[in-house]
Amino acid sequence: MKKYLLVAGAAVTAAVAAAALAAPATAAPSPAAPVTASVPAPSAAEVSAPAPAVRTVRQGLRVDAGGGYTLWLTREGKHWTGPDGFEQFRSVVDGNLDLTRPALSHQGEGTFHSGIYGGPEAPGRVDVTDAEGRVTRATLLQLPGRPGWGVWYAHTAPSDRDVSVAFHARDGRLLVELPAMDF
Repeated sequence: MKKYLLVAGAAVTAAVAAAALAAPATAAPSPAAPVTASVPAPSAAEVSAPAPAVRTVRQGLRVDAGGGYTLWLTREGKHWTGPDGFEQFRSVVDGNLDLTRPALSHQGEGTFHSGIYGGPEAPGRVDVTDAEGRVTRATLLQLPGRPGWGVWYAHTAPSDRDVSVAFHARDGRLLVELPAMDF
């Protein structure tokens, strides 16, 4: 089942905003540092190995995201194909994402999750949390010159429930979160 979600800073619900205020402000681990309990996550969470810092890729470069998925970025947005070979696109120029504030989108296809992150702050990380509290650190891609947005992707364990997605600043602050949705 494919799921598509989008949130911009102004559209975050009061509950999510309250959770963001309660989130501890801790420094994000360096890319070479192991993930430890100091990484903000649900208390019962298991965290996957850390992803490298934001990877800068040239426009149109096809990135193998594993599991039969390929992603590439253009100035217009995120492109991807799945194991079925069907090409999909998520625009960053159609006005649906307000990149003047923290923004996050989520496209889910089974255990593969991806989306767009953006806004004025330097990105730190995107975490995907499943219903069992397991946290998977997403891989981040962006075009040269820090255009104010990038793409994230992650593979999670199989689950019959949705995931939540959180976008953090480089200093560890929670910028925006998409709560798990029941569809």
